[in-house]
Amino acid sequence: MLARAVRIFEAFTPDEPALTVSAISRRTGLHVATASRLVAELVSHEFLSRDADRRVRIGLRMWELVTRASPALSLRDAAMPFMEGVHEVVGHHVQLGVLDGDEVLFLERLSAPGAVINYTRIAGRLPLHASSSGLVLLAHGPADLRERVLAQPLHRYTANTPSTAPRLRAVLADVRQHGFACCPGFVHPDALGIAAPVRDGRGSVLATLSVIVPNEDGGASVVPVVRTAARGISRALERAAV
Repeated sequence: MLARAVRIFEAFTPDEPALTVSAISRRTGLHVATASRLVAELVSHEFLSRDADRRVRIGLRMWELVTRASPALSLRDAAMPFMEGVHEVVGHHVQLGVLDGDEVLFLERLSAPGAVINYTRIAGRLPLHASSSGLVLLAHGPADLRERVLAQPLHRYTANTPSTAPRLRAVLADVRQHGFACCPGFVHPDALGIAAPVRDGRGSVLATLSVIVPNEDGGASVVPVVRTAARGISRALERAAV
């Protein structure tokens, strides 16, 4: 029963947050009658909700429980004042990301009308090799993670994306040497990603603070702002742990 419920929750995506029962049945492989019965039960507990057109979406009760118990809540709370400060300076996108499997998962994002194109969103993911946040996490992550990613086919978003193992190794070495990632046009030709590590009290990289700004002359001038804010978040986390 639990496994079936998990399959139902996993059927929803950021691009399709509301689904019919028939669509849920197709995506989960459950018989439509079984899907309908489980959806009705989850709705009764407010883990799912129904729109006026009978489509189903994740319920507020699920969001409440997940947010209340999330281990990422303290990280987000520590980071938000610094993210707001960076956002005032850059005026585009500011993001907080963590490692989850072989991807970077974005916990928070601040944006603005008219900001440069950005493929990330809250609770969205990107591969480690292509994003500035992912490269920081990969550069400071376990050696077996790096070797696993290097052994996989590397999707090429643009001509600038590191898409071969030798190129990716060189980029990761540069990230470790300089303490940040600067990725002009890695995911989109018009966007420049810059990320710096957020560390815990033991010095291990816990998360990344990143910005997405226009890929143009002078874009990298915000590197000191990002690095300073990331260090500020690290110090706030260290104080909170004492």
